[in-house]
Amino acid sequence: MMSGNYTTIDNQNVSGSVPAVSDTPGQVSVKFNDTSLQQFPPSGAQGKISGTGGPPRDADDTFSKPVSGSSEPQQSGGWFKIFSVAAYQPYFDVDTSDVLERIKDSLLPFSGSFNEKTASNPDLYGPFWICTTLIFVAAAIGTFVTYLAHKLQHKEWNYDINLVTWAAGLFYGYVLIVPLCLYIILKYFSAPSTLVQLFCLYGYSLFIFIPAMCLSVVPVEIFRWVITGVAGIMSALFVAQNLRNHIVSAGERWFLIVAGIFLLQLALSIVLKLYLFNVSV
Repeated sequence: MMSGNYTTIDNQNVSGSVPAVSDTPGQVSVKFNDTSLQQFPPSGAQGKISGTGGPPRDADDTFSKPVSGSSEPQQSGGWFKIFSVAAYQPYFDVDTSDVLERIKDSLLPFSGSFNEKTASNPDLYGPFWICTTLIFVAAAIGTFVTYLAHKLQHKEWNYDINLVTWAAGLFYGYVLIVPLCLYIILKYFSAPSTLVQLFCLYGYSLFIFIPAMCLSVVPVEIFRWVITGVAGIMSALFVAQNLRNHIVSAGERWFLIVAGIFLLQLALSIVLKLYLFNVSV
């Protein structure tokens, strides 16, 4: 029916996606049938726009993947993990009682039970601080002894800064290089030991030299030689006794290896006597 310029659709039941509105004068009510609309489900989406929110299926992901043969370190592991702090954290996970117990074992060289006690949890905390303490004690005691000797003879005294650098190179170098060389030798003779275990053993073996240096203040040369010899023998026995049972599996040459370990540790004490316990005015 026509009324002026408006057309009204009367009493038509047309279903659609747009809800119908009530008929009011002056308005047109239009309904659409939903059978004329085409639906596209999200699960069937193809092309560069995906309903999953991820990258397009046909996109170029060259720069989103590691390059084959690249030296870029992977966070999950690999050889590069030795440069991370987390790789060394387990070796510093000890408390004061553990360190004191291991120091006490290092002063009892004939027991030979140090390796057994630390096999499951070798640490680098004790060896690091023992070497660091040795450096400062050697520098302090050596400086005090030379200062006292010069003053007693009324001679001019000058501080030698090279004493600190020399002590640092000696102790840090010894506790790093010697265990590393021994690790290679034991692996060659099919009696391998963990490198951290050797670092731990050699680090604690140097503790005996801390009280020895303190006693070297006594200005008696023969007394200093006795102190040096006792400290060197105790340190050498501690290392040799703890490695003997392990090195026996290397075959007939185990005695030569143990003897070399003992003599090398004894040579360290002689070097300390000649360069740290010796006072020349």
